[in-house]
Amino acid sequence: MPELLPEKALNRHLVRLARPYWMQISAIFLLSLLAAPISLLLALPLKIVVDNVLGREPLPRFLQALLPAGAVGSSGACLFLAVAMLLFLSLILNLQSFASWLLQTYTGEKLVLDLRTKLFWHVQRMDLAFHDRRGTNDMAYRIQHDAPAIQYIFLQGAVPMLSSALSFVAMLYVTARIDWVLAVIAVSLSPVLFLLGRKSSHRARAGWDGIKKLDSSAMLVLHEALSSIRVVKAFGQEGFEDQRFHMRSRERMVKQVKVASSQAVFHVLMTTTIALGTAVALLAGVRHVNSGWITMGDLLLIMAYMAQLYEPLRTISSKLPELQAWTISVRRALALLHGVPEIVEMQNAMPAGQVAGNVSFSNVNFSYSSSVPVLEDISFSIPAGTHVGVIGPSGSGKSTLVNLLTRFYDPSSGHITLDGRDLRSYGLADLRRQFSIILQEPVVFSATVAENISYARPDASRADVIEAAKAARAHDFIMALPQAYDTRIGDGGNRLSGGQRQRLAIARAFLKNAPVLIFDEPTSAVDVQTESEIMRATEELVRNRTTFVIAHRLNTVRKCDVLLVLKEGRLQAITSDFGTAVRELGGAVATPVG
Repeated sequence: MPELLPEKALNRHLVRLARPYWMQISAIFLLSLLAAPISLLLALPLKIVVDNVLGREPLPRFLQALLPAGAVGSSGACLFLAVAMLLFLSLILNLQSFASWLLQTYTGEKLVLDLRTKLFWHVQRMDLAFHDRRGTNDMAYRIQHDAPAIQYIFLQGAVPMLSSALSFVAMLYVTARIDWVLAVIAVSLSPVLFLLGRKSSHRARAGWDGIKKLDSSAMLVLHEALSSIRVVKAFGQEGFEDQRFHMRSRERMVKQVKVASSQAVFHVLMTTTIALGTAVALLAGVRHVNSGWITMGDLLLIMAYMAQLYEPLRTISSKLPELQAWTISVRRALALLHGVPEIVEMQNAMPAGQVAGNVSFSNVNFSYSSSVPVLEDISFSIPAGTHVGVIGPSGSGKSTLVNLLTRFYDPSSGHITLDGRDLRSYGLADLRRQFSIILQEPVVFSATVAENISYARPDASRADVIEAAKAARAHDFIMALPQAYDTRIGDGGNRLSGGQRQRLAIARAFLKNAPVLIFDEPTSAVDVQTESEIMRATEELVRNRTTFVIAHRLNTVRKCDVLLVLKEGRLQAITSDFGTAVRELGGAVATPVG
């Protein structure tokens, strides 16, 4: 998967994401356009006061229609008109701002919600190889922190830049109608501002790309330290983790300061250029008043318009660098959608009910990379209902073997069948319904006990949940919890012991009632007494089911019907004799316990 979405694909994705909200985005754009004529008219009351209240110039003809015929020449009526126009235009501008803010907030949040949902849906359905390469932390950062930039691209980038361009044209036209020389002065500065903005945006792009990578790196250190806080404390490494996090964060800070410094220089140059243009326009305007070309009120009006004329240029120039930061974030987020799953479902996959549990491997080879084989030429057949122990040294391919069986990965070559059918011929959902997996480190969620057990079957009744808990010998300790089955068990189940979490996982497997069970070293992290309790809890579960037990302690596979002995990715022996299996291992695995 690319680090960033290819630039050519970015616009296509943006159009697709914005299509459901084109009406809202159009309304936001029209509301932003409304601000331009209101801003133009806001300077008009000042001209009326200077020329028609304080001075003796006649009221412009288009304004005379707003006053009664007898009051056209009255300075008091002109003052009333100026004040009324100011209040009315301010009210309209406030209403426009309120409506625009409300619509932008709603549309922006919906855009972010849709993109986050799409990304989360996609990465959950990617295979484990994708997750292994990308890493949980990086994906979480892209979904949670990079995805929100989608709203800024449209609502704080594209819409303001387009409306500013149109506002600039409108204000330039009005200024030219009053004094074309001043309009030329304003136009002459626009190329300078655009060149400054373009140069700044290129620097911003490179800077923000680095900042985002450092953000992900710092978040990884944070996640690792906090999720492993017991290990950190046990080894007294709080200071080391502080230093690691400080170093990553400091790198990010230095990069951010460099980008900010570049932006500050750009803003200084931009404001200096605008100030220079305004000064030249003021000098020319004074000369035109002295020569009688324009009135004093016209000069004040033009200077007000000049400030507003440069504002769209300022907006466009300043948005270019900001747009680069937002674009980098969105390209990072959308890159997740370009991940292509290696595990795909056949178009003609046949539906399957519950299988019997016959498993066969035929000349299976597998490697995570082409140069490092993990499993080589694995062949065996297991009848339904057989209890299989998978033993071997660490790194011999035991877990990989069952990962292939559940199609978390596909073999590089060879075939795996379940009830005589190639695994690829099953629909993925159908296939994985046939397995219950109990891991070495049981997975429990920050939810209630009942919700954790029913995760295997969300439609299960409370009675079914309790029955599964009793079968797993978990009911007694659950009832001793503060709210029994409705007790929330904390982040990762940290309020429960390892044995209790494991029994919840066994209860979940009872509730799923799958024909094939996989135990991936289920007792290696618990003491001997807890191991004995867990083994008793599984006795009923494994009855009449095909069961694979990956074992570190040989004691857990002593009663298995068949033992598969793996060494360095090869199947060393297939035997039903425990002593033979131990001899084949040559002492590479822990000796029996108890």
